[in-house]
Amino acid sequence: MASHRRPKQPSRARVTIFGATAAATVAVTAQSANADPSPTKEEVQEEVDRLYEEAEQATEEYNEAKEEEERLQQEIEDLQEATARGQERLNELQAGIGSVATAQYRHGGLDPSVQLFLSSDPDSYLDQASTLDQVSGKQAETLQLIEEQQRTLEQQRQEASEALQELEQLRESLGEQKDTIQGKLSEAQALLNQLTEEERAALEAERQQQSADAAAAAQDSTEAPASNYGSSVLAAAQSALGSPYVWGATGPDSFDCSGLTSWAYAQAGISIPRTSQAQASAGTQIGRDQLAPGDLVLYYDDLHHVGLYAGNGQIIHAPRPGGVVEYLPLDAMPFMFGVRVG
Repeated sequence: MASHRRPKQPSRARVTIFGATAAATVAVTAQSANADPSPTKEEVQEEVDRLYEEAEQATEEYNEAKEEEERLQQEIEDLQEATARGQERLNELQAGIGSVATAQYRHGGLDPSVQLFLSSDPDSYLDQASTLDQVSGKQAETLQLIEEQQRTLEQQRQEASEALQELEQLRESLGEQKDTIQGKLSEAQALLNQLTEEERAALEAERQQQSADAAAAAQDSTEAPASNYGSSVLAAAQSALGSPYVWGATGPDSFDCSGLTSWAYAQAGISIPRTSQAQASAGTQIGRDQLAPGDLVLYYDDLHHVGLYAGNGQIIHAPRPGGVVEYLPLDAMPFMFGVRVG
């Protein structure tokens, strides 16, 4: 069983959440450092959003690596099972040869053909047997099976060894990615801790109001789903409203962005890929004016965020650490395209 390795993903551009540009971030940071050591809540929120957005990029990379880890683990298990079965078959073939040798020995000694047959080097045996014409058709067939089985086992063991090495390297990478994500989240929380309790409450109130307005707009929608299962997908996402964002989570009690969308589709009996980048290729790309409830909505140049279109210019998504599954206006983030599955 040959292993198939995925090419390494290209490095991804970093962009700021809710459309803030890198230049603006640098300007705000420089202004804050030179003029006022205490940043405003708006400056803190902008920087926190940037950190959360970078953490989400790392989360999608982590999710992809986790999928590869699962694939490699299954590949290794399959190879190990195949190797074990192959070894049993080889043992049976060799035992058959041994019984022939035992029978001949009891009747006065080993035939030269059997002596060759028991050679530790099957290739050498076949060459000699062919030259001496000392092997029966049945013996040649059995030896050929042994030779093929030995080669298959060697190949499977080599593939398993390579897969194990790759798995070990991947797990080291997963640890590094996990540290990166946790570092971004810790940095964001440290920034938020610089604000007063009243400032943090004000930011949260603004976020909740934006979500509430989006929910009201979505509930007023009269748009019909474009597919038979679109309404089921949307209903599943609606049932998850208020569930916490947890990076790497796929439900049913917590989600990250692509975890929510893949879970919602699964509730409708539709399997889609795990990561946002892979979900971008799960169906037909559509434009903003073609969106219908239940369609996937992809954001940012590197497609590291995904939500579900809820109608009337709104989406449902799992936003960021500290947030919950919520409604949000379609254009609250840099929209790339929609995807209609099926």
